[in-house]
Parts: sequence; C-alpha cells; structure tokens
Amino acid sequence: MSFSSNSYYGRQGGRLSGSVTILGGMETNQRSNKLTVVFTDGAAKGNPGPGGWAAIIATPAGRVRELGGGSPHTTNNRMELTGPIEALSCLKQEPGRVAVHTDSTYVIRGIREWIPNWQRRGWRTMEGKDVLNRDLWERLWDLAQRHEGGVEWHYVRGHIGIPGNERVDEIATAYAVQDDPGLYEGPLAEYPVRILDIPEDTSLPTSGSGSGSPGKNAKPYSYLSVVDGVAMRHPTWAECEKRVKGVSGTRFKKAMSAADEIEILKAWGVRLKN
Repeated sequence: MSFSSNSYYGRQGGRLSGSVTILGGMETNQRSNKLTVVFTDGAAKGNPGPGGWAAIIATPAGRVRELGGGSPHTTNNRMELTGPIEALSCLKQEPGRVAVHTDSTYVIRGIREWIPNWQRRGWRTMEGKDVLNRDLWERLWDLAQRHEGGVEWHYVRGHIGIPGNERVDEIATAYAVQDDPGLYEGPLAEYPVRILDIPEDTSLPTSGSGSGSPGKNAKPYSYLSVVDGVAMRHPTWAECEKRVKGVSGTRFKKAMSAADEIEILKAWGVRLKN
C-alpha cells in the first residue's frame, strides 16, 4: 500500500512524511496550509454494550489534539457517529477545509448518499421505518453543512497499520472498557503517531469489492464466527458451521469482501483471533 502526505503538511517529527516539494523552507503545496486532518472511530463491546468514541485533530498550525469519551450502553454505529460530531464541534471556530478519515462505511455512505433521501422521506428508510440514530445524523449533517471551508470524507480500511486509524481505535476501545488512553494535546512535531501517513486511495469500496450489495452469485470472501467472545475467520461455510453448530449464544455471518469483514467485526465489537 502506498502512503502519501502530499495533500497535507509534509513534515512531522522533524522529517518529511511524504514527497512534498520544499522551496526555501516553504512547502509549495499551498492547499496544505489550510487543511485540517481528522481521524475518527467508534467501538462498542456487545453492541449494544459499553462503548467509546475517538477523534484526532491535526491543524495547519501544527497542533494535535486527541479527543475521546464513552457511554455505558450504546452501539458501535452511535459511537462511530459521535467521533466526527465531536471533532467538528471543536472546529466550529476554525475556518478552513477539514478532511475526516474513518473506517466506517456507515458514516461515509450516510453523509454522502443516505441523508438527502432520508430528508425527502421525512427521515424514513425506503421500507418506511424510522431512521436509526436520527438525532446524531442531524447533528453531524448540520455541523458539516455549516463548517466554513467545507468537509471532505475519506474512507480508510481499519486494522491495516494506518497510524491515525490505529490510534483512534486504541482510544475508542480504551473508553469502551473504561481505561485511560492518555490523550495527547500539543505540537505536531512531538506527536508520537505519524498522523499524516495516509493512503493515497481513500475512496469508498465499490459494491463489487467493498461493503455494498454483491451479486447473487458472488463468492464469499470469508465466513465469520464468534463463540464465547472469540472471533474466527473460516474459508468455508462447512468449517464455520462446525464451530457454531449446537453452541448457544454464537454469532456467524458471511463476508463478501475485506471491507465487509471489517464492518461486521466492528459491529460485533470483536477482533479476529486468527
């Protein structure tokens, strides 16, 4: 996977974090001077159950602030929405474009595609049901629409080593289990996380390779199971069935892509054992 910081600041921890052209000590990419980089995440143990949310804000002024919080009884999706809500709330008085990075296709598809349709239908789904988490969707939509400079939404795959994504996952998980993640606030140059190492491709997965609706004859990417709180991946349904059959309180589901697998595990609030 290739990473780039060309669209961001170019310097972190005193050295170049990407191939940015430097001229007389000044970056030639003027757009980077006005772009605030944000990473967000959410987690829930049990879904519903205790949960946590997280956000990291890196400003053009070279400052970083980590945010986080928790709830004793919530869902993964509510925590995923709370992350960007809290980040954008902190940036109300900070003009300039914001680039939000999240591994939640739920958040990105909602803000990009679903909300306008929900609004036209009086906040009802295509099936005529009330939209879940409407209160949070309305807050997020209002913050994004009102932000001076605009908001960009970028998808990053979870748990593949992207520094910003890994850190917000740590923070959200810590709050979900009532632990102290040790939030940072200070200079970007002293921040231990390489927050500006971001994949060049942050586009949302397509339906054929991501979390959309695959064709009826599409081959499953994997089968997932959870027994006694332990998640495992299986290459075939036979292996998955063997593990869960006759065991009470299990979970199992077919994943159609790597992104789909990540979303299922996040919704369950677990990580793979194998």
